Amino acid sequence: MNIKLIYTTVAALSIAAMAFYQWDGETEKVNTELDNATATAGYWFEFNDSIDSGLSKIIWPVEKGSEWDENSYQPIVDFCHGICGHVVLSGAALDFDPYVGVGFNVVGYASLTDSTPVPGDASAWGGIKISYTCTFAPVLELDLGEDVNKALGNDKPVYKLPKSTGGTTKEIPWEEFAQGGWGKGEKITGPEAATKLVAIRFKIQSRDSTEGSFHIYQIGPLPNKPLISDAPRALRSAPGVNTIVAGRRVSFTGITSSASVEIINLRGQIVKKGSVQGTSALDLSALDAGVYVVRASGNSVDFSGKIVLK
Repeated sequence: MNIKLIYTTVAALSIAAMAFYQWDGETEKVNTELDNATATAGYWFEFNDSIDSGLSKIIWPVEKGSEWDENSYQPIVDFCHGICGHVVLSGAALDFDPYVGVGFNVVGYASLTDSTPVPGDASAWGGIKISYTCTFAPVLELDLGEDVNKALGNDKPVYKLPKSTGGTTKEIPWEEFAQGGWGKGEKITGPEAATKLVAIRFKIQSRDSTEGSFHIYQIGPLPNKPLISDAPRALRSAPGVNTIVAGRRVSFTGITSSASVEIINLRGQIVKKGSVQGTSALDLSALDAGVYVVRASGNSVDFSGKIVLK
C-alpha cells in the first residue's frame, strides 16, 4: 500500500493547524482548536487490547456517566483533577505484552453519523507537553487513523515516557517522536505524522498479570509555541460555559453577553437558530426527542456541546 496515496486522500479532510489550549484537568474535553463541526474532538476515550482478545482494563475511581451522556468522563475528571485510574494488564493468549490507555481525537468524527476520526495538521503545536504520574513506563503515541496505521505496519511514531510515581513533566517536540523500527510497513517521521494527526494516545504496555496506576493532570503544546492568551479567546475557552436543559428549553451558564445559538441534529442539519444573553433560554419545543449539538458564538463565547432532549 502506498502511504503517499493515503495521505493524498486524508489531506482533503484535514484541518489547518492552530495552537491549542493547555488542559489542566478540569473538563473532560481537551480544547485542540482543531475541532470540526461535529464538536467531537478532544473528549477523552479509553482503549485496550480487547481487539486482539486481551483482557486488560482500566478500573476508574468513580463511575462514568452524566445525566446527558452515559459515557461522560466528567465524573472521573472531577474526582482526579485530571484523568486517573488503576490498570490491570491481562494478556490471555496474546503473543505480545498486554496494553491499555487513554487518548483524545484531534479533529473529531467525520460526521455525527460516521464515527471515523478525521486527521488534522497539528504542526503548529510544536509537540506535546504532558504532566503525569504512572507506575509503568508509558508511551505517547501518534495515532494516524486505521488506513495509515496499517500502511505503517502499525509502527506508529511514539515517545517513551519514564515511570514516575511522584509526578513529572515532559516536553516532547515532534522531532523526538519516532517509529520503533520493528514494523515492515512505510516509514514516517514525527513532524510528518503531526501534519496528519488523528489522536494523541497515552499507552501503558507491560508484562502480563501486572497492575499499577496513572494520573494525567496537564497536557498542552510546547511552551515556546503560541498558547492562546488574548482576552476574548481566553473567555471562549472558559470551562464555566455549560448548557442547562429544562424540558424543551436550553439556557447557558457563563455567557456574559449576547450570543448566537445553533441547534444541529444528527444529520448535521441546523434545525434551530436563535440568540441568548445571560440566563435567557432558547425554546426547542418544536424539536423531537434526541441528541443534538449546540453551538453558541459571540464576543465572549465560542462554545459547542451536546444536549439530550427527552
